[in-house]
Amino acid sequence: MKKIVYLDNAATTAVRKEVLDEMEVYFRKEYANPASKYRFASAPFAAVSEARTQVAEAIGAASMEEIYFTAGGSESDNWAIQGVCSAAGEGHIITTAFEHHALMNTCKSLEKKGFSVTFLKPSAKGYIDPKAVEDAIRPDTVIISVMYANNEIGTVQPIAEIGAIARKHRITFHTDAVQAAGHIPVDVVGMNADLLSLSAHKFYGPKGVGAMYIKKGTKISPLIFGGMQEFNKRAGTHNVSGIVGLGKALELACEEMEEERERITGLRDKLINGILNNIPHAKLNGGLEPRLPGNVNISFRFIESEAILNLLDFKGICASSGSACNSDSLEASHVLLAIGMSHEEANGTIRFSLGRYNTEEDIGFLLESLPPVVEKLRAMSPLYEDFIKSRTL
Repeated sequence: MKKIVYLDNAATTAVRKEVLDEMEVYFRKEYANPASKYRFASAPFAAVSEARTQVAEAIGAASMEEIYFTAGGSESDNWAIQGVCSAAGEGHIITTAFEHHALMNTCKSLEKKGFSVTFLKPSAKGYIDPKAVEDAIRPDTVIISVMYANNEIGTVQPIAEIGAIARKHRITFHTDAVQAAGHIPVDVVGMNADLLSLSAHKFYGPKGVGAMYIKKGTKISPLIFGGMQEFNKRAGTHNVSGIVGLGKALELACEEMEEERERITGLRDKLINGILNNIPHAKLNGGLEPRLPGNVNISFRFIESEAILNLLDFKGICASSGSACNSDSLEASHVLLAIGMSHEEANGTIRFSLGRYNTEEDIGFLLESLPPVVEKLRAMSPLYEDFIKSRTL
């Protein structure tokens, strides 16, 4: 079987063996509902509590009771915005034009219900100006939401400064930390966050489970009505094995973070330099610093990303053209358009996202495989042909 070089870790990651081992017991041996009152349920109940503590410690929360388990990052983002707006009844939302669709589409749905939304535009390098956030505040602003690290171009935002502005104006502040948690430090106190979203499958935990930090005293409506689970804010039987996996995966990721950040950043920079130095008309999207350790987002002029991905796939290389949540869309990435790129450039963009299982060999294989792929596609491109002709006139 052809070796798979997986470079789409921003889309999802492999579950670590240590994590899977912790989860397994709660599928078959300790399978009781943790909300039950008999002794058989004590082990699952304790496991959920331990995972809650692991998450709280990983992000610097004051108490495990500020951690709420969800079905993933999209659910957490939805809850943050809808829950705060539902509690407020009406008002104004400030967010950005390059958030994940889980947040952007939630805001757009609330616009139809009478809320007003300001979508702040990032700079050409992919950063949000804190001053622009403060300038957008109105007397009726109820929530500010700015993602910690962008899922497509990897730029890390000045969250602590933005959070301080929200705190000064007594406005609830949420950050989508789905791409950041487990990869770069997260400190909800230092970030002045009232709400924070994360998802297990982005840091080598299971799919279908996430968490939200809700600072004590934050006004937010329940997500799901029913039973008393999650401190009476999200009903439904706990996904015990998934929650255990989330807690363990985040704990391990934080323990190894410093060493992994250095290693993966080295691979990232080798890949960026290798592409830019060997493939003409290639461009890195988003500023290099601060940036997620494993994010490489590159535009290749005159050709389309779908064709590049197909040829790379034939060689066993997995990458993406942007967010996996929007992979079926033929529209140009809203993230790339938000930072001022043309539709042509956006449509020729590839995201390589590196993770803990990637090696120097993987990067070498990609750097060997990619130039002939780009050259082959440009040889068939009318756009590239026109460009060459224009230079010879």
